[in-house]
Amino acid sequence: MAFDEELAGRIREVVRDEVGLTEKRMFGGLAFLVDGKLAASASSQGGMLLRVDPSQTEELLAEPHVDRFQMRGRAMQGWLRVDEEAVRTDAALRQWVARGVACARSLPR
Repeated sequence: MAFDEELAGRIREVVRDEVGLTEKRMFGGLAFLVDGKLAASASSQGGMLLRVDPSQTEELLAEPHVDRFQMRGRAMQGWLRVDEEAVRTDAALRQWVARGVACARSLPR
């Protein structure tokens, strides 16, 4: 399954003014990186792949339509799958993407 081009465009609109922004095809989706660190991605599985502060993982999993991202059957701390239902509004999308950008900016260069 290809990633959702419309969602990718919405994410792009949110991050367009971020310094150090690049786009890269990763994990079958389209990733948005800040200073080379993944912040958010339009996932090939639908919805978004989002990187967050690992200490916030459990709290954010309580949100509707949010699950842990799994790679090769292994749940990844600090990585979330955010379903399309969670980002239907622009305000919700901005909020989720801001978490990903904050996480990417907090990582060492």
